[in-house]
Parts: sequence; C-alpha cells; structure tokens
Amino acid sequence: MSLINYSSREINVKIVYYGPGLCGKTTNIQYIYEKVSPDTKGKLITLATEMDRTLFFDFLPLELGKVKGFRTRFHLYTVPGQVYYDASRKLILRGVDGIVFVADSQQSRYDANIESLYNLHENLAEYNLNLDEIPFAIQYNKRDLPEIISVEDLEQELNPKKFPSFEAVAIKGTGVFDTLKAVAKSVLRNLS
Repeated sequence: MSLINYSSREINVKIVYYGPGLCGKTTNIQYIYEKVSPDTKGKLITLATEMDRTLFFDFLPLELGKVKGFRTRFHLYTVPGQVYYDASRKLILRGVDGIVFVADSQQSRYDANIESLYNLHENLAEYNLNLDEIPFAIQYNKRDLPEIISVEDLEQELNPKKFPSFEAVAIKGTGVFDTLKAVAKSVLRNLS
C-alpha cells in the first residue's frame, strides 16, 4: 500500500524481494544500489548474523520519476531466506506494493524454491492478499552455474499463471534491472 506525503508531494512505494536463502535477493539489491546515481538513492542498510546473510532487510529509497505531479520513491526490501524467520518475512510484507520472487536455478535448490513460494502465498493470505492483486515478477537467478533446472521446468512449477519472468545472473547484473523495471512499471500503472 503506497503512502502519499502531500507536504513533500511524494508517493512512497514498497517492493519486496522474496525467495529462499542464498538465492540472490541481497545481491540484486546491492547491484541496483551500486548502479543507481548517488544523488537519487538513500542509505543501504544491511543487517546480518552468523546464521544468515540478511536477517531483516536491505532498505533502499530510490526515486524514479513523477506520478500526477508527485515524486515516486521506491523502497526496496529483502526478506530473510530461511523460513524459520517467518515472523520477519510477514512483517516486511506488510504494506507491499510489488514483489520480486528470486528463484535459485540450481537443481539442488528446487525444493527450497517451492517451499519459499508456498510460504509467500501463506504470508500474503494473512493480509488478505494474493499474487493476482499485486505487481509480481519472478527472477530465475544463477543461470550461469552448472546443474541448473531448465527455464521451462521452473516456469511449469513456479509460474503456472505466467507472471513476467526473467533469467538472471545477479552477481553480474544480468536481468537485475529488467526484473525491477517490470515490477516498478506495474506498480506505477496501479497508481495512475
């Protein structure tokens, strides 16, 4: 749910990167942060523990143009990958305007992708939301590694409704901005 600040003439939009542990959510955010002009971004906040790379979230206010005379500021978050951080995942989803599901293309991570996507559906249901109502895209990350699942098999299992999907190698930036732009454009269409 976007927040409108009339005094600053700003619309704040929240996009959440969701997916299993170590799939590349944080890598996406870090790549975007590095490539965005310094004068259009806020501070990147990363919280980490010994057990997980991203315990809570990465926060990145990113300004991308105007809607009806208002500046649009995007706030990009990641959720912790492990399902046992479910309370944090739910909290971060509160007020979400768009979601990027980052799937790990490695065969060994197939079940983790399914579990995480199922968890996303469960957590959205607690807010009376579903993916048909929210701008959503899937990113198939780590396409450069050996022993990966074919895009066709990933699509069949993770994307039967044919949401926008993108192949990616987040560590190199491949597909990172394509994925973000797809969700951001959809969020902006919803605001118009």
